Amino acid sequence: MTGVTLSRWSMSYFALAVLCLLGAEALMALGVGYPAADMAAPETLVLVHLVAIGWLSLLMCGALFQFVPVLVARPIHSNGLALPTLVCLVTGLALLLTGFLQLGGGAGPAWSLLPWGGALLGLGFALALWNLGRTLWAAHPLALPARFVTAGLACLVATALLGLSFTLVFGGASSAPPLLALTAEGLPLHVVAGFGGWLTFTAMGVSYRLLAMFMLAPELDGASTRWAFRLGVAALAVGIIGGTLTIWLGVDPAGMLLVAGLLGMIALSLYGWDITQLYRQRKRRRIELNSRMASFALGNLAAAALLGIILAATGTLADHSGALLFLIAFGWLSGLGLAKLYKIAAFLTWLECYGPVLGKVDAPRVQDLVVEPRAACFFMLFHAVIWVGTLALLAGAPLLFRVSAIVLLLATGAIAAELIRIRRLADVRRAIRLPQGVRQPRLLVSMVRQG
Repeated sequence: MTGVTLSRWSMSYFALAVLCLLGAEALMALGVGYPAADMAAPETLVLVHLVAIGWLSLLMCGALFQFVPVLVARPIHSNGLALPTLVCLVTGLALLLTGFLQLGGGAGPAWSLLPWGGALLGLGFALALWNLGRTLWAAHPLALPARFVTAGLACLVATALLGLSFTLVFGGASSAPPLLALTAEGLPLHVVAGFGGWLTFTAMGVSYRLLAMFMLAPELDGASTRWAFRLGVAALAVGIIGGTLTIWLGVDPAGMLLVAGLLGMIALSLYGWDITQLYRQRKRRRIELNSRMASFALGNLAAAALLGIILAATGTLADHSGALLFLIAFGWLSGLGLAKLYKIAAFLTWLECYGPVLGKVDAPRVQDLVVEPRAACFFMLFHAVIWVGTLALLAGAPLLFRVSAIVLLLATGAIAAELIRIRRLADVRRAIRLPQGVRQPRLLVSMVRQG
């Protein structure tokens, strides 16, 4: 990452994202939302968006501000936009969640906060898209990982527009027939665009590069990777664009979603093959904890795909959509996010503290900032309880799910504590912790440029 400026506010994105994850898990432990309430209940909507926007989207934005410049070997378009983007996203999320509670009879002003929350979130995501889009545009032609990210950002546009249309209708700000039709039938499209496109497809692109970088594996650019991209884009286009058009034509979008699902399964299979090759071709024989835990997340993605096929084949997808979404959001996306965050926090902290003095003083290695055997226990507990929680939802056992949510909260809290220890250099030997020219990093802000 020589010559790359550290994203000043990425650590703030990560911290707020982890707080939202802990908040969502606390709500599940308290029995708020699904399965204690219906999937469409306001409390469930709060829970889902706290995870999807507060945790996963903030995490993704913070990571992209740091690693899109790495993907394209160019500086970010604007370092100054990251903070106003964060303010808009957090404020918009707070208004959105309060608006959902208003739907359930919660306290608030006489007018709905949903359109205001949707507008601020749209503004925040627009700022992120402008910043990242200008960075990617300046780097054409793009390598495959960057193309995945570009497609994911396009899906973010679709996700935000669909979400904004929902807030306008539910908030009473619009009764336009196209928006009413989308609100009535478009929730599956919103889920596909958000979890399938923005979060999963972007995570695929980032993981291609990060796994290769952290495992010292050759970057993939073969037929399987290219077809994973093409089929994935086709699946998202059919599901989102085709689904929207069929809704506006008054046709059930189920057929479009079925075709999109089949294309998506093939794309995910090719992605799984590619990632297997990365693990096999790595030069780093001893796999670090982040890569080991990423393999668990990838296994959860495969399990979610298999579960989706079984539920669709047996006609029970609607009945168990909550369990499938839980496995995708926590087993796949959260599992991968926490695994990579554990490495990213150590890597960026090392760059910030010791990169400028490397070769001048006795400096620790990146691995000296972490204690993997201790953290491994918490990650293993995290994944184990995800599996228990998924089975509990499938079996219709809400009490068991709440118990699993309590343990999940404890495991995530322990991982969060490990991240704080990394930023505080708590596990670095005192003799080399703060050599001359090195100062303690700030917890939420990165302050150095790598030259």
